Amino acid sequence: MNLQKLNDAIGQYANFLRSNPQHDPYLPWESQRIFQENWDVEVLDFRTMYDRSLENSRSRRLWKRENYEPKEMMLRFIELNREFVRQVFQDLFNEAKDLDGRVGRFVFHCDELLAGWREAHPGSKLNSHYHHDNYQIVSIYLAFRYPTQYLPFDFDSFRRLMELLGSRDVPTVDEVGRYFKVMRTIFTFLKKNEEMLALHSKRITPGLHYEGETLLVAWDFMRVITR
Repeated sequence: MNLQKLNDAIGQYANFLRSNPQHDPYLPWESQRIFQENWDVEVLDFRTMYDRSLENSRSRRLWKRENYEPKEMMLRFIELNREFVRQVFQDLFNEAKDLDGRVGRFVFHCDELLAGWREAHPGSKLNSHYHHDNYQIVSIYLAFRYPTQYLPFDFDSFRRLMELLGSRDVPTVDEVGRYFKVMRTIFTFLKKNEEMLALHSKRITPGLHYEGETLLVAWDFMRVITR
């Protein structure tokens, strides 16, 4: 990654924000706040807690689109085996463990839960849990739980960004661990641009959006620069 190209891209991003006051990527900021306020892995009514943790006043497209319903499937899994699902999330959010191992186990356990659901409901036509979708929903869980460590996974935008920034090793597969690491590094450079951060801060609505430090800023930077 070429440092000069990165700094130039950050300048372009600041110019974009200054020139486009209508730019509004803040749907995830609201859901991040809601998740932070509701998530409690120890609560007895785990299903209700999970349901409340994934909400948004404008759209549910982060977890519900045509042929894409990971939240609905997880709610079914909680009905099937609440305590097992609780343990699956405890493992995913255990920062003392290797990330790739956590993500791999999470998807594996979802496979097990789907098999259990189909066994318990032999007439069901459900054949996917939607948690193996290039890390989309799993990365959202991680990003909402740890805002300064993770962000939603977007492989195509990441690959294009690495090309634009002159990377000598452009990713050709879904390297989720590398993605988080590189985007954290980019975020450290973004934070040095006070004007850019101020432009973002002006658009954050207290009580509606997540107001803490978040890698969602780097996520938006990536998406704008690679358009």
